Amino acid sequence: MNYQSSFILLVFLFGSVSAVYAEAEAYPDPQVLIDEMSKASRDLNYDGVFVYTLGKQMDTMRIIHKADVYGSSERLIALTGYAREVIRDKDQVRCFFPEKKAVVVEKSRLRKLISNHLPNPISAISEFYIFELVGEDRIAGLDAWIVNIRPIDKYRYGYQLWIDKKFKLLLKSELKNQLGVTLEQMMFAQLNVLDKIDDALLRPTTASKDFIWYHNQTDDHFDAGESGIQWKATWMPAGFMMSERSKEPMTTSRMPVEHLIYTDGLAMVSIYVEKLTERADVFAKSASFGGVNTHAVYTQEYQITAIGEVPKATVKLMADSVKSYHR
Repeated sequence: MNYQSSFILLVFLFGSVSAVYAEAEAYPDPQVLIDEMSKASRDLNYDGVFVYTLGKQMDTMRIIHKADVYGSSERLIALTGYAREVIRDKDQVRCFFPEKKAVVVEKSRLRKLISNHLPNPISAISEFYIFELVGEDRIAGLDAWIVNIRPIDKYRYGYQLWIDKKFKLLLKSELKNQLGVTLEQMMFAQLNVLDKIDDALLRPTTASKDFIWYHNQTDDHFDAGESGIQWKATWMPAGFMMSERSKEPMTTSRMPVEHLIYTDGLAMVSIYVEKLTERADVFAKSASFGGVNTHAVYTQEYQITAIGEVPKATVKLMADSVKSYHR
């Protein structure tokens, strides 16, 4: 090979390497990208249709989200199965069930779309999860980055997120177990970002004049009552903390049920402690649906149930560890 040929080859190789390096440099930091996604989900106006798959069940929903100086509000409409509508603002959720002629009103809590309940900044949970930008894709006609969130231990699940390159909205998410098997999936089929959302789009279309309204009011100012007994989980994965304690009504009991919420900032486990009206002969039972696992244990007087999008071992260990104490 002569000098000229060597020089041309060198220029070609150097140019190729530079192009690859420049492209790599343009890739966003995955933690920054997730923080931008969380902000976009709160601050943008959008109207879209997504498919949610849990186990063998698949639902198609429309979501309309409005953000303004007063906060954010949204409306979810079921497009498959029974007619259902959910109207949500920062304080309250109203669920309309036309086939039962019922409306359930309760406190607004964490929402299903993962982008709505991620900690800000995401680095707050970087001790328990690993974040990786793993590729690019196209969802709902929009270009997206693919980000993996991998847990550091066996007590929580991993996530894969598809984030829109332009608006930074979440286009698709998958909940995965340790083997990489998808347990749940949310994916937009259509998504439009709008300058303005008409208030009329946030009103329910269900005529609820003759409906029965159920107000599931929780007692946020928790009182242990005359007995002075409270409950807590004495074991939980590293990073989990109690984020909420309340008493609320349950359809299975006339007495208020103690509700404890534990979270690491991403995964969440609810624990319900219900006083039984008669002695229970069942020692324990478990159930799974998609990525949701439950485990219930019984004492002579109480049923303790843990439920969450975490592995079976996690809900079992947490439920088994719940102990009572006097305030």
